[in-house]
Amino acid sequence: MIRPVLRLFAYIALAMAIIAAVLDAARSVGASHLVTTPLQESWQSLSAPSLGAVETYFKAHLYAALWDPLTLWVLATPTFIVFAVLALLLYTLGYRRQNRAGRFAAR
Repeated sequence: MIRPVLRLFAYIALAMAIIAAVLDAARSVGASHLVTTPLQESWQSLSAPSLGAVETYFKAHLYAALWDPLTLWVLATPTFIVFAVLALLLYTLGYRRQNRAGRFAAR
């Protein structure tokens, strides 16, 4: 039951990665050089209060020293890379291995 949900979220993350990549490609063509949008900038343009809420929650409930090196590094990564990696991770978690015996083998 959980595998289809993980694959659904993987497809949604992949769609978001493709949308972010197309937006960055369009900006790059317009600027005549490579332009990538960091996750923090994308998140801030969509919902700035939620970014602040996540930061305060992370610092209050989790190890606050991790916010600076780890989370700021992820937030500085281009948006399409973050969502592509998230899609890959979710898809591998939801992947169902096929039988090695094959389709027509006796079971």
